[in-house]
Amino acid sequence: MAHSNSAKKRIRQNITNRARNRWRIKNMRAAIKGFEDALAEGSNEQATQAFRNAAALVDKTAQVGVIHSNQAARRKSRMNARLKAKVQG
Repeated sequence: MAHSNSAKKRIRQNITNRARNRWRIKNMRAAIKGFEDALAEGSNEQATQAFRNAAALVDKTAQVGVIHSNQAARRKSRMNARLKAKVQG
């Protein structure tokens, strides 16, 4: 158990930041699932719009440091490859 005031404050900050980070990851994953649904069932335009939304959220999540920038690039690259395969095929 923390005894100093600064350690107690750090515990409060960690709880707040963890909740915020979990919210960001949840929103990012929901956007990716929305893209996958649009890819499977929607038109090419819907899939393209869903990709833009998901890519923006992935970038924002990486920008604030919740995920690594390389992970964001990998996720966007894989989504884009799947989108290209649908549009061309």
